[in-house]
Amino acid sequence: MVCFRLFPVPGSGLVLVCLVLGAVQSYALELNLTDSGKATCLYAKWQMNFTVRYETTNKTYKTVTISDRGTVTYNGSICGDDQNGPKIAVQFGPGFSWIANFSKAASTYSIDSISFSYNTGDNTTFPDAEDKGIITVDELLAIKIPLNDLFRCNSLSTLEKNDVVQNYWDVLVQAFVQNGTVSTNEFLCDEDKTSTVAPTIHTTVPSPTTTPTPKEKPEAGTYSVNNGNETCLLATMGLQLNITQDKVASVININPNTTHSTGSCRSHTALLRLNSSTIKYLDFVFAVKNENRFYLKEVNVSMYLVNGSVFSIANNNLSYWDAPLGSSYMCNKEQTVSVSGAFQINTFDLRVQPFNVTQGKYSTAQDCSADDDNFLVPIAVGAALAGVLILVLLAYFIGLKPSCWI
Repeated sequence: MVCFRLFPVPGSGLVLVCLVLGAVQSYALELNLTDSGKATCLYAKWQMNFTVRYETTNKTYKTVTISDRGTVTYNGSICGDDQNGPKIAVQFGPGFSWIANFSKAASTYSIDSISFSYNTGDNTTFPDAEDKGIITVDELLAIKIPLNDLFRCNSLSTLEKNDVVQNYWDVLVQAFVQNGTVSTNEFLCDEDKTSTVAPTIHTTVPSPTTTPTPKEKPEAGTYSVNNGNETCLLATMGLQLNITQDKVASVININPNTTHSTGSCRSHTALLRLNSSTIKYLDFVFAVKNENRFYLKEVNVSMYLVNGSVFSIANNNLSYWDAPLGSSYMCNKEQTVSVSGAFQINTFDLRVQPFNVTQGKYSTAQDCSADDDNFLVPIAVGAALAGVLILVLLAYFIGLKPSCWI
């Protein structure tokens, strides 16, 4: 039996279906595998994406990032028995799959191997691939973990083989769970053990009883995502992060000169991912609704704070930056995207187009409602002048009426 839950939206519990975390599922996949007695035997939560380099029909090479996995199934995931070890099996898209195998020794258990299969016959992901078919990449790991310990690796781990780069981060896993209870003892990966000092970031941290000191307006950066040789997503914006953790508020301006962008574009979803030395990822996920409009549906963030902790928040139920397909969304004034009570993003000089980018340029923009305020003054003045004109006309016609004498 396989149980999944939406994470980390507050109040969501375990349900007996696979819940998708937004339109792009490279985040917070969470699996609770139970045995016949409904006791947890394997627990895992992890984030991953894949970058594949492939040959095209015109003998050139393209690179595609696979992070939007659409509908996910977990057929073949097992607790394990005397003959077979535990296994996590994930299927997504047309012919894509991912498998992790585990084994046990006297006092340890191991993550033995990871297998990733992708389908170059999927014309949406590989529209111009020279060779069509299922390609599998196997990686032997042999990561040993003390029995009854929960393995944690927040750091980015990368596996590279045969034109495929696999990225994993924020990993939690425990195979061979004892007595149905996930352990509170954690075994850290080597990367996390050496990451004892978080990078320094410039932020204002006031006392818990005060509000953060306002920062200057952040510099606007221009970011883009390519699908092959074509630009498929454009974004220009100044970003200011408002974070509250342990009753301490911080305001952080993102420096576009030290921030990098990646992402992916699909027919109905698009991802813009920003990262830097202090930001592990800041994801903006866009979706299409009613086949004729787009909007910002999801924001995910994980970043280092000055106290050395990692701040992570996700929300896949947003509704911001709505505009017709084929256009861009623009808002010159300050806007606030409220991701959670602890995390808000202020945007400045915003313009974004996640779909139907032509020749690497923005299409006609739809202004935000905040910008529409600029038109209230001329409208009010015009209405006042119209009122005055009506009064003048009424007085004129009244003056033309003949006088009556008694």
